[in-house]
Amino acid sequence: MDPFDAGAGGLLKQPKSVWATAGASVVAFMGIGLVDPILPSIAQGLHATASQVSLLFTSYFLITAVAMLVTGFVSSRIGGRKTLLLGLAFVVVFAGLAGTSGSVGELVGFRAGWGLGNALFVSTALAVIVGAAAGGSAAAILLYESALGLGMACGPLLGALLGDASWRYPFFGTAFLMAVGFLCIAVFLQDQPKPARKTSLLDPVKALGHGGLASAAVSAFFYNYTFFTVLAFTPFVLDMSPYRSGAVFFAWGVLLAVFSVIVAPRLQKRFGSLKVLGGSLVLLAADVLVLGYGDHATAVVCTILSGAFIGVNNTVYTELALGVSDAPRPVASAGYNFVRWFAAAAAPYFAPKIEEWTDLHIPFVVAAVTAVVGALVVVVRRKALTEEAEELETKHAAGDSVSVFAN
Repeated sequence: MDPFDAGAGGLLKQPKSVWATAGASVVAFMGIGLVDPILPSIAQGLHATASQVSLLFTSYFLITAVAMLVTGFVSSRIGGRKTLLLGLAFVVVFAGLAGTSGSVGELVGFRAGWGLGNALFVSTALAVIVGAAAGGSAAAILLYESALGLGMACGPLLGALLGDASWRYPFFGTAFLMAVGFLCIAVFLQDQPKPARKTSLLDPVKALGHGGLASAAVSAFFYNYTFFTVLAFTPFVLDMSPYRSGAVFFAWGVLLAVFSVIVAPRLQKRFGSLKVLGGSLVLLAADVLVLGYGDHATAVVCTILSGAFIGVNNTVYTELALGVSDAPRPVASAGYNFVRWFAAAAAPYFAPKIEEWTDLHIPFVVAAVTAVVGALVVVVRRKALTEEAEELETKHAAGDSVSVFAN
C-alpha cells in the first residue's frame, strides 16, 4: 500500500487520535531546537556566559538520558495515553516556568524538568501512533517521521519569531502549544491496551549486553557529540540576530527532515546501511571541520549542510539499534537512547569550555574527531552489525522504516 494514498488507511485518512498525537509530537520536537536562535539573547538577558547558557541543553538531555530507563517502566504500567498526558503536563509546567526565570540557574533547572516530560512523551508517541493508525505501520511511521522533521525545522523558526521580542516568549509559546496538545490527546485519544509484560528499570541496561546494540549505542554516542556541538555551540559562532539564526536552523531542519525521511532509505537500499553510515559520518566530520575554520558565510553554509548528514545518520543509527538485538523495540530503544543522550548532554557543556581553554576552532576539531571515531566503531564492529544491516535492506525493499526517536 502506498502510505500517501488518500484512500482508507492512507496517510491522509487517519483517526483524529493519530493527528492529535502527531500534532503534539511536532511541538515536542520543536522544543529541542527552540532555544537555538535565542541563546545569545538569553546570555545577554541573564548576564550569563556561553558555557552557562549551553547548560540549557546539558540539563535537558541529561535528564532525558536517565529518563529513558523510566519511560518503559511507566508506560507499561499506566498505559500509553496516560504516559503521553503526564509527559505533556510536565512540559507545560516547566516550559512556562522557564519563561519566568530570573537567573540562568533557574532556567537550567526548569529545562531539566522539561526534559523529563519530553522523554515521557517522545518515547511513547510512536507506539501510540502505530497502535491507533489505520492502514498498518507504514503510514503511521511516515506520519511520525514527518512530525519529527517538521518539529526540528520549525523549532528554531518559532524561537526566532517569538524571541525577537523577548527571549522569554518562546518558552511561554511552547507551554501554550503543548497545553493545546494535552487537550487534543485527552479528548481524541482513547486508552490503549497495556503491554502483556511490564518493563523493569534495568531491562534497557541488560539489553546493552548484546554486542550489536552496544556497538550501535557507542558509535551513536560519539556521533551525538558532533551533532549537538553543531546544534548548541554554532549559534554563538554565527552570532546572528534571532531572525537570521532561526532562518539558518530552519533550513538545517528542512534538510534533516528530507534526508531522514526520503534520502536515507534510498541510500541504504542502494549501498547498504553500514556503508551509508560510515560515509555520512566522515562527510559530517569534514563539514564540521570546514565550519570551524571557514569565514562567516562558509560557516552558515556548512551549518545548513550538516542537517543532511545528521538526517541520514539519525535514521540509520536507530534502525540498526532497534533491530540488531532480540530485545523488544521499546527496551532496545531505551538502552540505546540512554547511552547516546549522554553525549547530547556533554557536547553543549564542553564545546564552549574548550573554546575558553583554547580558541574558537578547537571545539569543531573535537567534534570532527568524534564523528570519525563513530565511523571507526562502525568499521571495527561491522561483523556485529552486518547481519542487521542485511535485514534492514530487506525491510527497505518492502517499504519499512522506523524513526530516530522510535521506542
